[in-house]
Amino acid sequence: MPSVIESAGNRTKKRFVEYFTAEIRNPNTRAAYFRAVDRFLAWCTASGFDLLTIEPVVVARYIEERCPETRPEMLADSRTSRTVADSSTKQHLAAIRMLFNYLITGGLLETNPATSVRGPKVVVEKGKTPVLSAKEARELLDSIELVDKNGESKIGGLRDRALIGVMVYSFARIGATVAMHVEDVYPKDRRLWIRLHEKGGKYHEMPLHHNAEEYLDAYINAAGIADQRSTPLFRTLGPKRDLTENRIHRNEVLSMIKRRTRKIGLNPDISCHSFRATGITEYMRNGGTLEKAQQMAAHASSRTTNMYNHVQDEVTLDEVERILI
Repeated sequence: MPSVIESAGNRTKKRFVEYFTAEIRNPNTRAAYFRAVDRFLAWCTASGFDLLTIEPVVVARYIEERCPETRPEMLADSRTSRTVADSSTKQHLAAIRMLFNYLITGGLLETNPATSVRGPKVVVEKGKTPVLSAKEARELLDSIELVDKNGESKIGGLRDRALIGVMVYSFARIGATVAMHVEDVYPKDRRLWIRLHEKGGKYHEMPLHHNAEEYLDAYINAAGIADQRSTPLFRTLGPKRDLTENRIHRNEVLSMIKRRTRKIGLNPDISCHSFRATGITEYMRNGGTLEKAQQMAAHASSRTTNMYNHVQDEVTLDEVERILI
């Protein structure tokens, strides 16, 4: 419990806990907002402020110290000072505002000191998630070992190929992918379909690309889990490299991706989210429409979908050679 909240009394402590349990339901948002609030309140303690003495100027000072845009001198040493992106600063401010609003509705404060504080202006036209080319994605999938030296199936390789296949061919988020159960892969119209559980309790269904269908079918058959409908689809591996009954965690998937991309010399910054961006980019490159891409990615806005489209990002040698000097 942060010292600022601890010293404010039991009612405040209870309200603080409720904010992160009852008010914020998404676990990723909860974790990010808690880090933001905890950091702000620790700064307040170090600066000598308690809950009742936090005013707009205090919040503004905190935001100013975090934001390089408003502190030009912080640019002098980017390795140590410019550690927080503008978008992260805006998220911190949003978390602080929401906390104070929750304390106000609980009758613990009269005003919100963060309401009038403006964060940095952030204009994002394209996402910064690194993408793979079609050739690199194909190379990665083909590099996954599927059989051992005795010619027997390697369940870990089959799992990893199927998992990556779902993300790249279905534009699926890593959270939705690892949340799948066996029953979320089902036949319809003579093809396999998947059901992805999205944010806010929503889900959407879509047919599988024939490659992803092949990968999932091979994995499920080799794992022998086709009849275990209500159990996790993608599972961890035990000490003997066999499947357990435990759902794989997104951090384990990231470690697997880092290991496999490093092995074949791909961009070390490739992450789980890269496959979503890669799939959308290649779909658009081959004549897909933004509207359908938005539907497949389950985005509320086509603007969000277009941030994943990196088709126009490349400058070819032919274009460079047009500079006739």
